[in-house]
Amino acid sequence: MKITLLFLLATQPLATQEPAPLRPVATYSIVAVDRETGEIGAAVQSHWFSVGSSVTWAEPGVGAVATQSFIDPAYGPRGLYLMRTGTPAPQALASLLRADPDSQVRQVAMIDAAGNAGSHTGSLNIPAAGNLLGDGYSVQANLMNRPTVWPAMARAFETSDGDLADRMLAALKAAEAEGGDIRGMQSAALIVVSGDRNAPPWARVFDIRVEDSPDPLGELDRLLTVARAYRSATAGDDFMTAGNVDSALAAYGRAASFLPDSATNGELVFWQGVTMLDMGRKQEAIPLLARAFQQSEAWIELLRRLPVVGLLSATDATIAEVIRAAM
Repeated sequence: MKITLLFLLATQPLATQEPAPLRPVATYSIVAVDRETGEIGAAVQSHWFSVGSSVTWAEPGVGAVATQSFIDPAYGPRGLYLMRTGTPAPQALASLLRADPDSQVRQVAMIDAAGNAGSHTGSLNIPAAGNLLGDGYSVQANLMNRPTVWPAMARAFETSDGDLADRMLAALKAAEAEGGDIRGMQSAALIVVSGDRNAPPWARVFDIRVEDSPDPLGELDRLLTVARAYRSATAGDDFMTAGNVDSALAAYGRAASFLPDSATNGELVFWQGVTMLDMGRKQEAIPLLARAFQQSEAWIELLRRLPVVGLLSATDATIAEVIRAAM
C-alpha cells in the first residue's frame, strides 16, 4: 500500500492540482538544518502578499520545503510526504519535478532531517535567478536585481552566529543588502521545527509570518524577539508545573528581558507576578504586577478573576492588599 501511494504521489502531475499563477510568488528563500540541534527550517521574503502561506513548509524530524517562482504549493506537502516515507530530499525533489509538466517555471528547494538538500531553478525563472547548495542548506532566488544575491545569502548563513532562526534571518538580510528583489519587499516568513521525529507534526519552534509590510524583514526580526520571549515564558510555566521553581524563575526572567515593558503590554510580567503570588512570595509579586497595572487596569480585574477558576490560591484579602500596594 505504501509503495502504491508513493508511486501515485510522485507520478501524478502537480500542475493538475494547482495551476501555475500568472505572476511569480516568491523571491529569495533558504531551507536549512542546524547540525548541532537538529532543528529544521525555512525562511523567505517576497514582494507578494502572505508569502509564508504557500512557500515555506516544514515538519519535525522530516524536513523543509520552499516552493516558489511560478508556484505550485503541492511541492510542500508532497515533498514532506516523500521525505517522511524515507526518500532523501534530492530524490524527492527529482521525482516531483519529473511529474510536473511546468517544472521549467518552478523554483523549489528541499532539505531532509539528515541535512541532504536538493534545489531546482527552472530555465524559465525570471532573471536574475539561481540557487546554491551548501552543507546543510540551500539558498535560492528569482527576480533579483543581481546574480550575487544567493551567494551573499550562503555566505551570511555560513558565517553568522546564533541558532537556526538567527542564521536564516541573517541570510534574508544579506539578500536584501545585496539588492534583493527587483520589485522591492512586501512579506516574509520564517518557520523552524524540531529535529525530533517523535514531536507532533504540528509542533513549531517558531512559525512567524509578516503578511504585508513596507519593512517585512525588520518586522520579522522584531516578531522573532517577541516569539523568543513568549517561548521562554512557556518554558517557565512548564518548569513550574514540574516543580522546578528556580528554573522557572530563570525562564521568566529571560522572557522579560527579551522585551521592554512598552512592548509586552503587561502580559509577561503579569503572569510572572501571578506565579510569585501563588507561591506565597508576595513581596516579589508586587513590583511585577505594578508594572502590568501601569499599562492597563484590566490586569487588576483579571487578577481578581483567577481564584474562581483555580489559577491563583491567594485569598481575596491578599489580592486586595497586593493591588493596593501595586497601584
